[in-house]
Amino acid sequence: MAVGRRGLGRDGRPTLEQVAVRAGVGRGTVSRVINGSPRVSDRTRAAVEAAIADLGYVPHRAARALAANRTDAIALVVPEPEARLFAEPYFSAIIRGVSAELADTDYQLLLTLSRTSKERQRFAQYAAGNRVDGVLLVSVHGEDPLPELLGQLGIPAVMNGRRSADEPFPHVDCDNVGGAQLAVEHLLGRGRRVVATLTGPLDMYAAWCRLVGYRDALEAAGLECDETLIWRGDFTEESGYLGMRELLDRRPDIDAVFCASDLMAAGARRALREAGRSVPDDVALVGFDDSAIARHMDPPLSSVRQPIEGMGRAMARALLAEINDGMPIHPQQVLPTELVRRGSS
Repeated sequence: MAVGRRGLGRDGRPTLEQVAVRAGVGRGTVSRVINGSPRVSDRTRAAVEAAIADLGYVPHRAARALAANRTDAIALVVPEPEARLFAEPYFSAIIRGVSAELADTDYQLLLTLSRTSKERQRFAQYAAGNRVDGVLLVSVHGEDPLPELLGQLGIPAVMNGRRSADEPFPHVDCDNVGGAQLAVEHLLGRGRRVVATLTGPLDMYAAWCRLVGYRDALEAAGLECDETLIWRGDFTEESGYLGMRELLDRRPDIDAVFCASDLMAAGARRALREAGRSVPDDVALVGFDDSAIARHMDPPLSSVRQPIEGMGRAMARALLAEINDGMPIHPQQVLPTELVRRGSS
């Protein structure tokens, strides 16, 4: 009985040493197999794996992480107020996608808000202390220095979206220009001629691209882009409401609106209702995101579908590849969008 328990830990569980004895190899070889090192022959790997299975050995996560100089933690950083994080379906969909991709790994996901310069610096110092293995950045604005800070620290990181057309930082984005073009082409194809737009914050490249797509569609149809039909918002429902009221005051002849987010479209719908305008008879409406909000509006909202959960998954895959191999798979990815037509247009 005593012989059978040789090498067991204090809690009675099999240890690394016992696996090594059973497999007839050294302790270091067992560690290399557990950590996925290629410097082990197939025959030796099979012997170690068989010993692990026979003994029911479970690696100690903390010890593995320490030995590999890893924390088994990934930070998801959102530079937005809490109210936006919990109110906008976009963020929850990104988190679902990231979580789904990490579900079969040992990584824990840490959610961090980074709204001010002080908070960004504090997070950079935290990450520099070897507390996370990598960082996912969501909703990055054009002047945000955090990507460069992480790059200088040598911390693997992947962004959701881009800050410019030639963004060098690893990122996963969607075709914002093409999606906006589809929306406006659809409205023009329905016979609308006074098409307005409610934009997102134009210090975000995604919002700028959606405005470019709007302008490109008008130009392709031979229509002049009238600046009085453009209102700069911030992706929120309240900005959609205020913007729609302002646009109706400027241009009472508006017969269609492309909104840069579904939340903005919900706000615009409320303003149109208050003004006695019917959707879609008087004013057709199209949003962007194809969130649950779009399906539950009255009438249901036509919206540009971007694969939000798919972007979250792709970000996590790219980051894991960078952590494990030093280079993300497809460091610059742009996923397609499509228009989902419903009763609002």
